[in-house]
Amino acid sequence: MTALLLLFMLINFADKVVVGLAAQPIMADLKLSPEQFGLLGSSFFFLFAISGVVVGFITNRVQTRHTLLVMAIIWSVVQFPMLGTVTLEMLIACRIILGAGEGPAAPVALHSIYKWFPDQLRGMPTAIIAQGSALGVIIAVPTLNWIIVNYSWHWAFGALGIAGLCWVVLWLIFGREGTLVDQPAHVAEGMVERVPYRRLLTCPSIVAACCAGFASYWGLALGLTWFTSYLVDGLGYSQTVGGNLTILPWIFGMCVVLAGGWLSQRLKKAGVSSRLSRGVLAASTVALGGCILPFVGSMPTPGLKVAFLVVGAAIGSSIYVVTPMIVSELTPQPQRAAMLAITSSIITLAGVIAPLAMGATIQNASSPVVGYEQGYVILGGLLLAGGIIGLLFIRPEADRARLAAHTVMLPVAVPARA
Repeated sequence: MTALLLLFMLINFADKVVVGLAAQPIMADLKLSPEQFGLLGSSFFFLFAISGVVVGFITNRVQTRHTLLVMAIIWSVVQFPMLGTVTLEMLIACRIILGAGEGPAAPVALHSIYKWFPDQLRGMPTAIIAQGSALGVIIAVPTLNWIIVNYSWHWAFGALGIAGLCWVVLWLIFGREGTLVDQPAHVAEGMVERVPYRRLLTCPSIVAACCAGFASYWGLALGLTWFTSYLVDGLGYSQTVGGNLTILPWIFGMCVVLAGGWLSQRLKKAGVSSRLSRGVLAASTVALGGCILPFVGSMPTPGLKVAFLVVGAAIGSSIYVVTPMIVSELTPQPQRAAMLAITSSIITLAGVIAPLAMGATIQNASSPVVGYEQGYVILGGLLLAGGIIGLLFIRPEADRARLAAHTVMLPVAVPARA
């Protein structure tokens, strides 16, 4: 199951990155300005958050194997219109639909895998699922870039549609639903815990994790939309070289996430508090990235610019691992799918704003490279602020004690007989 969900997330992020990878050919073919391309990049996220929340509540009641299947079918089908004549309006419409289909992907996949692993063993499975994003880019980018260079950007979308349909077939054959239920020892048989959603959504640990995650996702959205364009248009690399270099942040991020997930799980099993093993561990790296990024523009060579950008943008990636574990730790299982979806949707709202903001910055700067680097200074400020908030306010143990005062016990709903 973990392998299938890893593959699910791999395709998910390959779908996301293809527009950024093909930025220059798309802008040339459709004669787009930077602001128009920024709108295209943001359009993917227009329904992303809304869909994530709606499907999250549905998944509280519906098996994850069904929602995952429907999402993958949507991703696949929406890629094929790109094989014909394409306008900006059609491309935006397809990206909006794709975003609606992919919005719930990460929280539903995590909710699915949490039905197989208890809390103290979720660090590595969460990290592995999260690494579907990095692997999706690392594996897909060279192939998609080769297709773009040797055929056209249209066929890059078509290839992703075919890959999605292949996963659908595998899931129909091998997909299963986990049976693990997180039932606290103090909860009587036949009863479930519930906490008012307003208490969960205003819990300081969850709010702080969302702030750090929002800042980090701002950088991820820029990487998906603008990183290849920065290498080609800003630093002068060819499409082939720039496209292949696009995998660098994802390779580094994969190492960070796997190491962070392993270390967090090891510390948690050793009895270290969640505040340290999850909160401090991730938030400090987010803040560190914020300290690095403002220096991208002052680096004397393109190679150093790329190195500072890669490290600064990706070093805080472990926040994607610890945030769902913090949410899961504080949320009763019957509400977990919805809370994972809500927090994921809040974090990914950065994807709506970041590409548009970068497009406007580039268009209004004295030169493209200046515009890109001003955008990375803004990202650095957001990461520093988000990391500091996480360091100060992610305190799961204290918040769990506060939420206990608002927990109610309800009988398990028994389906009516036909």
